[in-house]
Amino acid sequence: MWTSLVSGIALAASALSGSVAHAAAPSSVPHAAAPSSATPNLSGVGALIDQTVTAQLAKDKIPGAAVVVVAGGQTVFAQGYGVSDVTAGTPVDPVRTEFFTGSVAKVFTATAVAQLIREGKLDPNADVNTYLKTFKIADSFPGHPVTVQNLLTHTGGFDDEPLGVAVPDATDVPALGKYLADNEPSRVRPPGTLAAYDNYGVALAGYLVETVSGEPFAQYMKDHVFGPLQMDDSTFEQPHPAAIEANLAKGYRPEGGEQVAEGGQYGGWSPTGAGTAATATDVGKFMMAQLAKDPALGPGVADLMQRQHFTMDPRLPGMAYLFEERPRDGQRILFKDGDVPGYHSDMELLPDKDIGIYVVYNGDGTDRIAQWDGKALINQIVGKYFPDNAPAPVTVKGPKANSYAGTYRSDEVSRGDVTRVSGLVSPVTVAANPDGTITTDGLSQNPKVGDQRWIPLGNGEFAEQGGQDRLVFDGHGHLATTIDPTDAYYKLDWYNSPTLHLPMFYGGAGILAAAFLGFPVLALVRRLRQRPTHSRWARIARILAWVAGALATVFTFEFLSMTSDMNAFLETIILGSSTLTLLLVLNALLTVCTVGMLAGSAAAWRLGWWRPVGRIAYTLTALGSLSFLVVAFTYNLVWP
Repeated sequence: MWTSLVSGIALAASALSGSVAHAAAPSSVPHAAAPSSATPNLSGVGALIDQTVTAQLAKDKIPGAAVVVVAGGQTVFAQGYGVSDVTAGTPVDPVRTEFFTGSVAKVFTATAVAQLIREGKLDPNADVNTYLKTFKIADSFPGHPVTVQNLLTHTGGFDDEPLGVAVPDATDVPALGKYLADNEPSRVRPPGTLAAYDNYGVALAGYLVETVSGEPFAQYMKDHVFGPLQMDDSTFEQPHPAAIEANLAKGYRPEGGEQVAEGGQYGGWSPTGAGTAATATDVGKFMMAQLAKDPALGPGVADLMQRQHFTMDPRLPGMAYLFEERPRDGQRILFKDGDVPGYHSDMELLPDKDIGIYVVYNGDGTDRIAQWDGKALINQIVGKYFPDNAPAPVTVKGPKANSYAGTYRSDEVSRGDVTRVSGLVSPVTVAANPDGTITTDGLSQNPKVGDQRWIPLGNGEFAEQGGQDRLVFDGHGHLATTIDPTDAYYKLDWYNSPTLHLPMFYGGAGILAAAFLGFPVLALVRRLRQRPTHSRWARIARILAWVAGALATVFTFEFLSMTSDMNAFLETIILGSSTLTLLLVLNALLTVCTVGMLAGSAAAWRLGWWRPVGRIAYTLTALGSLSFLVVAFTYNLVWP
């Protein structure tokens, strides 16, 4: 179950029968254009996409998808697969079917900010507080203000606190500015030092657009981004315009042999993609505008957006304006993906080849595999048409691989809310090998890849053996990779490692479960054997142990049940959950019981309660509860 929690961080036969029937053949009217002489040669790309996506929908239990490929200034392929509504059986149409874009919308927001920068209305190096009127960002690192550019490169240093950020009903979405003012997360690092994916920062960037332009954010996007690009079927409005809502695909997760419609796509952070909807062909228009550096975007806007503005190491790719540099097969690639419950999308631009690819699914798939399926499809396309012919990297002998060995944690892991528990079950491990190579586990985004072996290139740089990625250790306890430029990992001391915490948690939970089951049995045996009763305080001490066992057992069982389906659990996280809050309250009550148990242990030895074996058992129970709580407090599993 804990492994399931990592992989998230999911239509059986009867529910799939309608979906797969449509998935077996693409939408009957392919929206494609014959390539001109100036169009890059992508001959056969449609057949490759048809075969791959059709297989994905059937195998991974995803209801539908849409794919668009643009090249040479035109749409060369646009196709729908499967259904947008499982019950109605409505086929996906790439021109008409609306999908939630998720975080792909962030590059639309970046376009708006870049427009205002080019117009001289925003200074990318200015403190964001310069432009904020109704609230200010806390001065957590004096002399190191959050700048506009930090917001566009995920380097603002805000903590990731996603608990309860979404609402199920678009009519309940709070105002952008008020939501930002009321929900500012902690700042956990000086801005500009590391990239860590930052939804709050992007939402704040969108609010700067609203503040500086004097227009509501959604209206600005309609007038200055979507309108000029003729993206008439795209919107940031919540609720959606009626015409867009009428064509909106439903998002699903497979559960118990059925497809269950999901909520949680709307929210106050609208510039991040909350509530944003678009058709696949509209996204195609955006890609063509970026590739052509269309003046409709604004003079110099595309150049500004696509230029690298931050990297965690000069040897690695980094961040453009909310585009991520993810090179593959020798090509510079600008990438952005998006994931909200029931919808997963991937956009990739190859600026040097004038090619853009967009794929979107309206289902999570089994174990959230749809998060990877789009990337896998794009990798196939790039690999087929632009195979990597670069020479093999030169290995450097005698690296100090042992100094890099250890356990690492993502800087994206929350410090402030319950999602910190992902840091307990998703560490990255680095092992040094005798030949100077290293082996990592937990870095790849591909669920089919486990361990990766890396060849030393010198000065803390490694190349993936048999792959294309690079890894760099910065000498300050961090590692960064080409796999994801929005994420770095920091080395953990032994006492902060999940290698220690997991046995503490499981061991404590096991001891408390034994107490929950065992103390009533012991009480019954004592009664049947008519053994003398102990003092009232001794009886209270044993009752405390039983209550502690009950609390920990209920928490563990219910929490593992919640996290056994990561699709459902992630929806629960972003919507917030009274059940989850109640579970955290159980651990708060367990804390009170544990204090009493520790006092009871001391009293038992001092006053001679029970036999020695009983005192030992009771003391072990108190220590097991303490061990359990140390982990619970470390990973924010205690209310408040």
